[in-house]
Amino acid sequence: MAGVNRVTLVGRLGQDPEVRYTAAGKRVTTLSVATSERWTDQGGEKREHTEWHKVVMWARLAEIAEQYLEKGAQVYLEGKLRTRKWEDSNGQTRYSTEIVADELQMLGSRQSGSSPTNHARRAPAPSAEQRQAAQDFQSPASGGFDDDIPFAPVPYL
Repeated sequence: MAGVNRVTLVGRLGQDPEVRYTAAGKRVTTLSVATSERWTDQGGEKREHTEWHKVVMWARLAEIAEQYLEKGAQVYLEGKLRTRKWEDSNGQTRYSTEIVADELQMLGSRQSGSSPTNHARRAPAPSAEQRQAAQDFQSPASGGFDDDIPFAPVPYL
């Protein structure tokens, strides 16, 4: 049986996307994504742990990330875990583990993570009809979802 290499993340960008190009001219965008978990320990003290993930995107997905994402944006990502081996300038062997994303969904409101310097990269604001349709869909009375799960649950067979 073949193995499964699949990573799913929901987190926030710690910085604006970093865009580079390979020698062959292919676009590659790197994201720094934070995921956090919160809990209360046995002493009743609230705790939090944040894990940082390096995410790499190629081609059209890299272009979309560059155009629409910025520091603080909440994202849903899927991809594969990849570890690269390389040598630094001192000849030391180094390893880098990253997620090579093949799916991206932008979550949250457009206001999250906004800054005045990045408004040129934003998509146009939705029309009144689009806002009303989104509000109707999200209303529990209309059958929409009222939780923060970015996907519909799959029933067990």
